[in-house]
Amino acid sequence: MRLFIAVLLLCAAAAAQAPPRPADHVLANDRLTITIRPIGGAIASVVLADDAEKLNPLHSLGHFVCVDGFGGTSAEERKAGLPSHGEANRVPWEVISQGRQGSTLTFAFSANLPLVQEIFRRTVRLVDGENVIYVDSEVESLLAFDRPINWGEHATIGPPFLELGKTVVEMSARRGMTRSHESQSANPPHRLASFREFAWPMAPGLDGQAIDVRPAPATAPVGDHTTSLMDPARRLVFVTAFNAERRLLVGYVFRREEYPWTQLWENYPANGRLARGMEFAVQPFDMPRRDVIQQNTLLGAPTYRWLPAKSRISSSFLMFYARTPNGMMQVDDVTLEGGQLTIVDRASGRTLTLAASRPL
Repeated sequence: MRLFIAVLLLCAAAAAQAPPRPADHVLANDRLTITIRPIGGAIASVVLADDAEKLNPLHSLGHFVCVDGFGGTSAEERKAGLPSHGEANRVPWEVISQGRQGSTLTFAFSANLPLVQEIFRRTVRLVDGENVIYVDSEVESLLAFDRPINWGEHATIGPPFLELGKTVVEMSARRGMTRSHESQSANPPHRLASFREFAWPMAPGLDGQAIDVRPAPATAPVGDHTTSLMDPARRLVFVTAFNAERRLLVGYVFRREEYPWTQLWENYPANGRLARGMEFAVQPFDMPRRDVIQQNTLLGAPTYRWLPAKSRISSSFLMFYARTPNGMMQVDDVTLEGGQLTIVDRASGRTLTLAASRPL
């Protein structure tokens, strides 16, 4: 007992001496409040201003960026200190500017990535009267040679927004591929076949039956992983998650040329700690750099993006979160045009129109 008390006192003393955790950045307009972590820059939460419950659709992982690196690392990279999913989600993000101009609130961040010799910059904007978050990013190389890079936006939803048999993911995809069982955990157990091509959204199951991967499964435990090639006929593509019972919809619109792939990482353990990734990226799966580059292409599309010597490359996307009209049951399409974001349910004839003044 004395030893236990002594350990508690030592832990308390260590906690008292530890530096305080930096405060989160809170950005808000009259429609949304978002929280951004100062270490790693993850969007930790997004809530509706008029929601008494303050329901955050994001998992505790939030939405974080994976750059430069999306997936595991080689033995040599691990020895050199390179973390999985890159450095950007682990280093401090410095606020380089913030302020309001007219109806637009702007926060700009910068993160130094010393191991890969890059600088990552991200600007987040909210416009009054809009349920939309605008995100513009760039990566700058400090090295004097061209190289392929790995870049993914790791957006993850969780409970209570994510519910078995209720929450449905839609996207503007055409072709997909299941992940090989050898490259992912066997727990929770799989329901999909290993490394098989399919036409979105019907993926091949273990016993040959076609499984619609849009809705979360009705029962757990289940764990699967697919990637889909976004529609090459579209300049702007989308991925959404919709809980019709709660009338809540969260989604993303982005340029297909910048993020041609969207992964659905599904983790539904028996303990109820559900998670579903909607990860749009330059590569089909989160895998070690060497494996991604050796693969080169999948379904005829490249699996990485080039970062030229001493240069910068950029990307942009928007995130939206809103309450849907009564009777809206599904998402068939999302378009951005003329300062409006339009979400269509063709079966019910319902349409959700959101103000979106900044183009992509």
